[in-house]
Amino acid sequence: MAKAISVRLDEETERALQTIEATGLTRSEAIRSSLLSSAARLKRGRDLAAEAAVLDADETDREEMLAVASLMESLRAPR
Repeated sequence: MAKAISVRLDEETERALQTIEATGLTRSEAIRSSLLSSAARLKRGRDLAAEAAVLDADETDREEMLAVASLMESLRAPR
């Protein structure tokens, strides 16, 4: 069963909601869509940070990255 909530929107948030509603979504659909999109962005950010932490802790990967950077530097045209 869906739960109803109420929120107080400031002017900026009201304009944002109107922009989303202008796509043809109902107010409820716009709010649900925005919540889901926001949650997905937050999860992607956390997932990316976790992946970066794993790579940062991987000494073999770091050595390979430095070797590739060194190779690329050696191949760069003189200035």
